[in-house]
Amino acid sequence: MSISIGELARRTGVKVPTIRYYEGVGLLPTPARTEGRQRRFGVDEVARLNFIRHARELGFEVADIRELLTLSEQRERSCAEVDAIVHRHVENIDRRIEKLVALRAELQRSLDRCARGTIEECRVIKVLGYGYDRV
Repeated sequence: MSISIGELARRTGVKVPTIRYYEGVGLLPTPARTEGRQRRFGVDEVARLNFIRHARELGFEVADIRELLTLSEQRERSCAEVDAIVHRHVENIDRRIEKLVALRAELQRSLDRCARGTIEECRVIKVLGYGYDRV
């Protein structure tokens, strides 16, 4: 099978500029090209791009995806390094969740204290620090 970049995009749900980006950062190998310089992709690239897309959907950074791809090619190796990458990612997610929960609580407090008056009295605007003392 030999498909164009447009067909690869259609089959994987990844936009053409993103495919080019992944190629540029080394997540996708440089594809074969036709005499007319058109990129041609095969089954392996479809599978690899699906892996990359799914990893990105789960929030993995490019460096982690690169490492996961490298490790995935070493099938007999212990999965301890993969586990470490995922564990680190989960910890990052937990930190983001904590920040989002705190952010939500602060915004909810602002809403709860809102007198529903004028913008001049708006608690949210005041909390954000955009005062009316500027002229």
